[in-house]
Amino acid sequence: MNGPSDKHINEGLRGSHRHRTSVARTGLLATVCLAAVVAGCAGPTHPAGEKAAPAASAAPPAADGGVARPRVAPPVLPGLARQEEETTSEAAARQETAARAVLETVHRWGLEQSPLKAPPRPATKPELRAVTGVKLRDGLPPVVYRVPTDEKVVFLTVDDGAEKDPEFNRMAEELGIPLSAFVSDYLARDNYGYFRDLHAQGVEINNHTINHLNLKIHDYNTQHDEICRQQDQLEQQIGVRPRLFRPPYGEYNDDTLRAAASCGIEGVPMWNEEAFPDHMEYRYDDQKLHPGDIILTHFRGIDIWKASMPDLLRKVVSEVTAQGFALARLDDYL
Repeated sequence: MNGPSDKHINEGLRGSHRHRTSVARTGLLATVCLAAVVAGCAGPTHPAGEKAAPAASAAPPAADGGVARPRVAPPVLPGLARQEEETTSEAAARQETAARAVLETVHRWGLEQSPLKAPPRPATKPELRAVTGVKLRDGLPPVVYRVPTDEKVVFLTVDDGAEKDPEFNRMAEELGIPLSAFVSDYLARDNYGYFRDLHAQGVEINNHTINHLNLKIHDYNTQHDEICRQQDQLEQQIGVRPRLFRPPYGEYNDDTLRAAASCGIEGVPMWNEEAFPDHMEYRYDDQKLHPGDIILTHFRGIDIWKASMPDLLRKVVSEVTAQGFALARLDDYL
């Protein structure tokens, strides 16, 4: 009997080889799939280079093998929702309490409405130009009756220093009223502590000379002495050397400005209105405030006015608020 030919033997060998290779591949695939199942990675495959979406965002397959159900967002925990609701409620309650406290303070000081809040201090002070309310001379401090600004703000300034009423300080602080003081030594020297307290509240204590003289009728040396000595005194008593100076009675000449400049003064604010406990006096015929106006008043009390400093401040705040203005801090603008 003839044996198998070489051709048949070779074909048999190739068939046996294909069978063994198929079995090997099947075994390898089974091993890989088993490892994938054990590792929890039996999800769908992705083409090369395509990044798989995070497992947490994948929709779970339908139990019957149909279309996958859309993922449902987890419910908000009742405790968290309640906490957020309480936080919002607490914030509203705090705001209501604060508003009520402000109104109580306003009424306690005898005001019908809260003073208007001034805008934030300007990033840069207004440029002073030779316009109405500003007098400029080369090399001399500017003389300012009205600060050039379009904002509805005016400035309260208080002169001399005879009356030292702590209730005035307290009223200004509780109501948040900005003001600037111009102090004469002969009136303040018996109690500079009062003005240190004002300064601690944010009030600038500025120069109003040593003896409150009418500088215009005195020579340069006398004026220089009056201004520079008060600069030294205020630096010693308050801790700050003033930038601003107001001549007593608003009287000055070129010698006044030259002396002031030599003492370190940068500005000479005057005024367009003067305030009293029962009325306001206006420089202009329209009898009303204008943006940037400077208001003058004094540290005086019952003996002169038959009214107190809080009475005065109440009148100023009421008048300013009624005309739609806010009080701002002069030193922030000048």
